[in-house]
Amino acid sequence: MADSKDYYEILGVERDADQRTIKRAFLKRAREVHPDVSDAPDAEERFKELNEAYSVLSDEEKRAMYDRYGSAAGPGMGSGYVDISDIFGGMGMEDIFSSFFGGGTGGGRAQQARTRGRDMSIHVSITLEEAALGTTKTISFDRMAPCDDCNGSGLAEGAQEEDCSRCHGSGFVTQVQRSIFGQVQSSAPCPDCHGEGRIIDHPCEMCQGQGRTPSHETIDVHIPAGIGSGRQLRVQDFGEAGYRGAASGDLLVSVEVEAHERFQRRGNDLYLEQRISMVQAALGTTLELPGIMPDEMVTVEVPAGSQFGDLITVNEKGMPRMGGGGSRGRFIVSLAIEIPRTLSAEERELLEKLAQLAQTPVNTKRSVGEYIRDTIDDIFND
Repeated sequence: MADSKDYYEILGVERDADQRTIKRAFLKRAREVHPDVSDAPDAEERFKELNEAYSVLSDEEKRAMYDRYGSAAGPGMGSGYVDISDIFGGMGMEDIFSSFFGGGTGGGRAQQARTRGRDMSIHVSITLEEAALGTTKTISFDRMAPCDDCNGSGLAEGAQEEDCSRCHGSGFVTQVQRSIFGQVQSSAPCPDCHGEGRIIDHPCEMCQGQGRTPSHETIDVHIPAGIGSGRQLRVQDFGEAGYRGAASGDLLVSVEVEAHERFQRRGNDLYLEQRISMVQAALGTTLELPGIMPDEMVTVEVPAGSQFGDLITVNEKGMPRMGGGGSRGRFIVSLAIEIPRTLSAEERELLEKLAQLAQTPVNTKRSVGEYIRDTIDDIFND
């Protein structure tokens, strides 16, 4: 079923609009309907709807699916819109726009020091096989990015930035008040420059002088071989953009390696439990077991007389060591010896002979069921 919402109509753009036009329309509409600037009772719902439309149309793949099927998720699916408001630990689209419109912190630009932008974080899950080989993951996220129109300066074409005439560039004004204790002096952010110390005669229309705008980003992140759960990868300059040309923060990608059905990872070592028969344990055997690498087979020599729980180690067949120049951890096999629950007459006879040779007392009595079964086996074996 196609979506009932027309995202192009919500943004107020034509269906052939380019990304620049879509972004401009989005920012213009956002300034009108954002709950921080609109008194309309449905402002919050309208802003969420606007954000939903932009999240689809600003993504080329989602937009193509929407144009073809009326849904960003494909035929017969829902809208394809995914709420990612919490993947940055609280820095979602609502917080981005609160920052953009000067809301949320109560201080507006007075709180916007021209320092490096904040770091952002996101989690990525990979399989153990991907961790062994290394992989590349494509991730999408929202952030405040440097404004394309003013290159992050906040200045419109031909505009100038100069010291505020009221605070003389300090960003603060001094106020003196009379009280019963005499004159009390205090400092407060300058109301003309909002604590910046600098003013722009003509701010950029796209970013309203901030030098940054909301942006939907899609990037490829290389994950090196041997990485473990909890490790963070730093992607420089893809965090929140700094205010008016300040450097951007970084994107921190936290990697989680999923549990494996066969292997248990401990550092760079791989453990697995392997079942063998009591005959193999007694006489010894050679096992060929699949390794973690594609088409890899690991040869495991089980010595005669092996016991339940014995560990057999094969070096350099575990996980690659990050930055280890190709070296790997250990492949460790824990033996689990299987004891058969039922025996054929011939198997029982052989084990009884073995017990006699070893002078080991065993129970040679057979139940009625075992006697009948052994008799039938004898008939068919004759």
